[in-house]
This record gives sequence, C-alpha cells and structure tokens, in this order.
Amino acid sequence: MSGSGIRSAAYGLLPTDTTEDVRTRGAGVSTQVAVLPVGSFEQHGPYLPLATDTLVACAVAREIAAAYPVHLLPPVTISCSHEHAAWPGTVSISSVTLHAVVRDIAASLRRAGVEALVVVNGHGGNYVLGNVVQEASARGERMALFPAAEDWEAARVEAGVVTSLLTDMHAGEIETSILLHTDPECVRSGYETSDFVADDRRHLLTLGMSGYTDSGVIGRPSLGSAEKGKALLESLAASFGAYFSALTGE
Repeated sequence: MSGSGIRSAAYGLLPTDTTEDVRTRGAGVSTQVAVLPVGSFEQHGPYLPLATDTLVACAVAREIAAAYPVHLLPPVTISCSHEHAAWPGTVSISSVTLHAVVRDIAASLRRAGVEALVVVNGHGGNYVLGNVVQEASARGERMALFPAAEDWEAARVEAGVVTSLLTDMHAGEIETSILLHTDPECVRSGYETSDFVADDRRHLLTLGMSGYTDSGVIGRPSLGSAEKGKALLESLAASFGAYFSALTGE
C-alpha cells in the first residue's frame, strides 16, 4: 500500500506537513491513523548520540509514513531512561509522565477526528507504553505499539543481522546499522572496536546498566552496516501492514 494524499518530504526529526496536507490525506481514508515516535535521551556509548533512540524511532516512523496514509507526528524525545543515569547527558521523565503525555496526545487526536494512534517505540526501557496501549484498548480506543519483538526478530533475520536480540541490547549491531544508513554523520569512530556482551542481565532494574557495562555498550556494533540498516527499516515497514489492518479493518 502506498501513502495517499499530499506528503511533503519529512527528513530529520520533524514532519513538514501543512494543515492542508493533513486535511487532504484524512479525506482519502476511512480511518485516520497517527504515528507517534517515542525515543529517549540517554547514553549510547562513546560513538552514538544521546538521541539515538529518537533517531531510530523517527526513521521507522518515516518509513511507515512513506508506505501508508498516516499522520506523522513529531517525536517524544525524553522518556524513561533511569537505568542509564550513571552516564552524563542522560535525561529521564517518570513513567507516570510518559503515560500521561501519550494518553493526552491520543485524546487530542481523537478530538480532531484521528481515531487511531500507533506508538513507535525506540527505547526498550519504556515499559509503560505497553500499559498505555493495553488500557486504551480496554477503553475501546484504537491504539497499537510498534514494533513488537517479533517484528524486530523478523527484521533482524531479513537484514542479515548476526547478533541475537538478547545480545544486541544497547548501541549494538541494529542501532549502529540504522544510524549508519539514516544519519551516518552522527556515528563517531570507535564502534568498530566496542563490542561487549553481557547476556545475563537479570538484575538490570536493580543495578542499572552500570552494573553490566563500563562503556555503556552491550552488543556487537562492529558488525553494523548501512546496508543492514536499510534492510531493517524496509522489513519493519512491511511488518507494519498487519498493524494498519488491525486498526483500520482494511
């Protein structure tokens, strides 16, 4: 399915749609769907930027918006990164605040006639987003959380990513690959020699990331490539079709 209506090029973090673009696109669909990227502002080792999760979430959301008639929203850029507090630059908000922000955005969209919201999560520590979607669905609202672990696994296999999702926890092969494809100017040297594995992380919520890694990295960034990043995003866009159908009945 290709996006319908008028769409301006949306590069970087902020969409460039006008209100008329949104009006035109909304008139061509039976159910309007908005896509909200949620990232974070947290350490990603010495070679990826603090905004990595936001850049990844925006890249996934842009790929979706290029293929489906959705209303692309600007990202939520600070979220629940408490496990990374030991590193300078990391900023967090509470899970209660993030819950309220997403719920308020969804309510505002519904008042404007946009019935469905997809939250594109770029940060694994945003556990509360699952509760937001769960509660919204119980109230009869249309909301989805994307990508699921199954979507990432399918993308990993299709893109030829070697590292498992368990091992590729933070600033590893997947995130490095996506940024090498979408924002190569943001990737600094050092990822080639920063591999670090810590698969047993059962006390992560108690100890935080600093209990498992000195560098902030858990994964194998040296295996990252722009080609893998491109394939990852293409696979995720294809997986999104099932979510779009579930929300719209199309």
